[in-house]
Amino acid sequence: MLDGRRRQPLCSLFLLVLQTYAAPSEFVQSLDLGPGLTANVTLSPPPGTSKHAPHSIIIGVRKGGTRALLEMLDIHPEVAAAATEVHFFDWDENYAKGFDWYRELMPYSYPHQITVEKTPGYFTSSLAPERIRAMNSSIKLLLILRDPTERVVSDYTQVYFNRLENHKPVQAIENLLVRSGALNTRYKAIQRSFYDVHMRNWLRHFPLEQIHIVDGDTLIRDPLPELQKVERFLNLPPRIMSSNFYFNQTKGFFCIRSEGRERCLHESKGRPHPAVNSTVLQQLRSYLREHNRNFYRLVKRSFDWQ
Repeated sequence: MLDGRRRQPLCSLFLLVLQTYAAPSEFVQSLDLGPGLTANVTLSPPPGTSKHAPHSIIIGVRKGGTRALLEMLDIHPEVAAAATEVHFFDWDENYAKGFDWYRELMPYSYPHQITVEKTPGYFTSSLAPERIRAMNSSIKLLLILRDPTERVVSDYTQVYFNRLENHKPVQAIENLLVRSGALNTRYKAIQRSFYDVHMRNWLRHFPLEQIHIVDGDTLIRDPLPELQKVERFLNLPPRIMSSNFYFNQTKGFFCIRSEGRERCLHESKGRPHPAVNSTVLQQLRSYLREHNRNFYRLVKRSFDWQ
């Protein structure tokens, strides 16, 4: 039988576990109860905060720089960024759970803050535009794009490393890009780079003025100008400065400095691309060129894509 001294910390531990159950991770803190005993304590949300559906959504594109954009935008004190990709509007099983479920996955925010969510799969989803419009027809959308050919290679690279880590077989990129001597346009990585096709779907539900396009290639080279444009689009006061960024020579891209802390994107970001057969790469570029021109006409601007 346990004596009173031993029973007391165990009872406390039981109560703390009950308090912590299903608590949002940002309000859970580890507590040391003594040798060999720890528990999680649920912290109350900051006074005056609440959860809201997003005021803005980063809708894509996959491997376009969505994580970099969200991390950099999160520097702004008036932005509350969702921690994970929710896939609410593009996955039927999640959409069926309803808007209350979706809102509960958003971060707590103060009245002066805007909530931002990002799920890259939204841009290429046939259902996401209509569903987002049903939630909020005046929402501001952020779309970050990069050179579509480079995006295909980056898409392949991510899947390649994921398969290696899970001990699954991999294929050379050329075997996926080309089938029977012709470009394999059924390859999903290529289809995601048909920016014009996906953009037409979004423009059926939202005016162009509600979709701000971030140049992902420029963001990586020189983040501040692109982020200042985003601040203006979201009607945020200018708070992001050049001092918030520093170039990491080892990683080869900019990292973030904010509130006395420095952080870089996860090591899975910025992986070196495989060498691609130059003839195959040129075949891909040539095929995407017409899609690019169509996209430029749709959005009334051009990009420095090869």
